[in-house]
Order: sequence, then structure tokens, then C-alpha cells
Amino acid sequence: MPSVFPDVPASKTAMSRALVSTLVRLHEVEPADVGLDGFGHPEGFLGRQVRRWWQQWEASKTRELASIEELHRVLETTIPEQSRPGIVHGDFRLDNVMYAPDDPSRVVAVLDWEMCTVGDPLCDLGLLLVYWADSPDDAAALALHGGTVTVEEGFYSREQIVEAYAAHTSRDLSMLDWYVALGSYKLAIIAEGIHARYLMGMTVGAGFEAVGAMVPPIVDAALQVASRLPAAR
Repeated sequence: MPSVFPDVPASKTAMSRALVSTLVRLHEVEPADVGLDGFGHPEGFLGRQVRRWWQQWEASKTRELASIEELHRVLETTIPEQSRPGIVHGDFRLDNVMYAPDDPSRVVAVLDWEMCTVGDPLCDLGLLLVYWADSPDDAAALALHGGTVTVEEGFYSREQIVEAYAAHTSRDLSMLDWYVALGSYKLAIIAEGIHARYLMGMTVGAGFEAVGAMVPPIVDAALQVASRLPAAR
């Protein structure tokens, strides 16, 4: 927690509310209204996401992993109908926003736009839920940071994030599990790439030696979520 914020549940609730509100506001922006009508290719966006990240896996994998082969198959065969095109940040999470230093209820900036495009904004919500741990032993949180603050009292639960987002959008969230599984798929592939660079001596620093072990649990968590999809049963 930032030291300038009171370390009390109310601060964490305010941060959660502001984070979700910011995401909803971003997703409600019409790309053409802000000069982004030619930025990205929303048609077929979800299928391309599955294929391109799979190409990344093939390029960086350090081992064969049957579970990610299965996750790839499930994602390919259960692609939902896309929601209306909008701005996709690509890496929207708690540590990619800046809060006002005197007000935990106000987000003043969203950072790290290098993966931004126009596509299906629900990919942002799915990935946020992957990052947002409900439990201290959550695989994604451990892989990213060795832990997470979102398990502390006051922060929204994943269910509350979905409820807050749903209350202010007309987007259909009935296939949200697919987007969450896609988010874990992407995170696992990113982690495998970090692991590959570590094995080659290209990544130095504390903690990188543990990233590779996090890949299978992240994939397993994704398969558990994907098992709830209608066509995957």
C-alpha cells in the first residue's frame, strides 16, 4: 500500500471501486470519437489472440506441457461472440494505474499502453481477474510479485469486481470465464518466455529462478475456469 494512504479497509475499497470505474470508462469510449477508428483490427480479434499467443509459446517454450496444449484446444473451440469493439489496454491491473496522492478513490493516470489496441475490451476484464488474487497462494499473483495486496481486507473480491463492472456496462458477461482463461493463457506464455530467458542467462535478479515453476499452476487454474464453459464440458 502507498504510505500516504491510511492502511485501513476503507482505502482499499475506494481503490478497488476507482479501478473498476476507470476500466468501465475506458471501455465505453468509442474509438472513432478519439481518432482511433483505424487503430487495430477488431474483426476476428479473439481468434487472433489465441493463435498469436500460441505462436509465442512455440517460439519460447522450454518443455512440452500437455496442459497448455489442452488449454489452447479449449480456447480455440469455444471462442465466444465478440462484444462491440472498444479500446483494449492489454495489461490493465492495479500496478498499472496511478492514484491521486491524497485520494485513494481517484485514479489520475493509466500507465503502460504498449499492448493497447482496438478489439474486445472484455479481454481487459478477464486479465484483471487473473491478476486479482482472492487467495495468498494464487498462482498468478505468486508468479508476478511473489504475493499480492488484493487479499487484504477491504479490497474487492473477484466476484465484486465483476458485479461492479456489470452494474455499469451493457456488455454480455455470460462468457467471462473464457476471457479469464485467455488471460491465464497469456500470462503463462509470458512467464514461460521469462523462464526461457532466465535459462539462457539473459535475465538476472532475484525471483526469476521461480517463474518457470509457476507456469503449470497458472495453466491448471485456467483449465479449471475453462471447464465451466458450456462447450468444454
